[in-house]
Amino acid sequence: MNLAAAFTSSAEKNRTRTALCWGEEMYSYETFLSQTRRLAAHLQKNLGVKPGDRVGLWLKNCPEFIPALFGTLMAGGVVVPINNFLKPDEVSHILGDAEVDILITDAVKKNELPQLLACRPQLKVCQVEDLADAGTPAEEVPNETPASRLNPERCESDLAVLIYTSGTTGRPKGAMLSHGNLLANVESCRQVLAAVEADRFVVLLPMFHSFMLCVGVFLPLLIGGSMVLIRSVHPAKNVLLEILHHQATILPAIPQFFRSLAGAPLPKDFPLRVCISGGAPLPAEILREFNEKIPAIPLIEGYGLSEASPVVSMNPLAGPWKAGSIGVPIPGVEITVQNEAGEILPAGQTGEICVRGANVMLGYWNQPEETAKALRSGWLLTGDIGYGDDDGYFYITDRKKDMLLVNGINVYPREIEEVIYKFPGVKEAAVIGVPDSRKGEHALAFVSAKEGAQLEERAILQFVREKLADYKVPRRVVLMPALPRNATGKILKTSLRQQTV
Repeated sequence: MNLAAAFTSSAEKNRTRTALCWGEEMYSYETFLSQTRRLAAHLQKNLGVKPGDRVGLWLKNCPEFIPALFGTLMAGGVVVPINNFLKPDEVSHILGDAEVDILITDAVKKNELPQLLACRPQLKVCQVEDLADAGTPAEEVPNETPASRLNPERCESDLAVLIYTSGTTGRPKGAMLSHGNLLANVESCRQVLAAVEADRFVVLLPMFHSFMLCVGVFLPLLIGGSMVLIRSVHPAKNVLLEILHHQATILPAIPQFFRSLAGAPLPKDFPLRVCISGGAPLPAEILREFNEKIPAIPLIEGYGLSEASPVVSMNPLAGPWKAGSIGVPIPGVEITVQNEAGEILPAGQTGEICVRGANVMLGYWNQPEETAKALRSGWLLTGDIGYGDDDGYFYITDRKKDMLLVNGINVYPREIEEVIYKFPGVKEAAVIGVPDSRKGEHALAFVSAKEGAQLEERAILQFVREKLADYKVPRRVVLMPALPRNATGKILKTSLRQQTV
């Protein structure tokens, strides 16, 4: 079994059903299956895609993402979803590291392609707007074509998705997710959410994100459900109108959205049956506010990471729900708390959250040393610090890795610091995370100048903005004579954090 075969089976069974709602446009399973087969044939016949070849998807949320995703898998390729907010420098690194020679993107990125091609001249670019008629006549790829004719034999242990996640080194690493990893995670989530064909999943978060890719795309389409793809999330009222119009039932989102939802006037017949908070910790205040104002709809917190496909735990749908808890492991997944020696700690003791199950990645692409650090005796070391209670619920208390979560997307200070250090006249730089009621967190930079140099906050921010995605750009740069250091010369970020309180 593989993801393309699972999609084909679901689509053939549900040909006339709606697979995706896009405003007033409805896409049936039959439409997506036809487009997927066309694209798969195009990738194989015209672009020479062979089993295991990496194909980049640099797309904003759009209906074409679906045939691009499953068409790549049906051709035997490995999908490399690329954050559509990244700048060409960042994308070029991913393309080079993953050895991507085919990129599926859209017309919006047209002006950024020359920079990518300069770094990777052999890159072949497919524009998503042209994929519905991707060069293969319909008669050559009839709807009745058996999946096996297009879909090379890919088994559960084969690589399916290479998803890049930032690392403490500042350079993103490719987490290798197999067909089996993702199929296992989809099935576990189906059980936890009691998801059925009648469910309609709201998709407002980016589909390149591992959380949305699994829960918002693979899950509904593999069980014969529907996606409600939101055209615009601004203003938030648009999302509510779409949910009402399409009678959506399941809403995965980040905590900040649920604060907005709690403050909105909702009709009594609002169709949602469950809300899932992921991508970042759910503040107890938001949960309390939501439960007070919308008691009829459960808001359950979950936890995951790209390296685990990504869902690891969730508060049970039927309860009890514990505020501040990431819940219990989903079916087929084990969670333990371990010390540095790999010993499992009892309930109540704090250590590193470790995960084991069929959802855990194969490793990091071409990085055996990083893989060895992350996988120990079959356990995935998450880098998150926490504890379990006597009821089997787990809690995250801190992050071992120096990471920020901006709108549910990982941001690592080291990457930002490396860019700031390139600015002329900078002597020292340190970036920390600051709580943000709208985004969860935002970056704040502290900088000191070399002797005799004059620095300007606006110029530094503009420099960073040209190099990194907008969400990584610090909100402010605080200029200091010198940054605080300890006896060994390490910058004391704890002291910097105290200055923001």
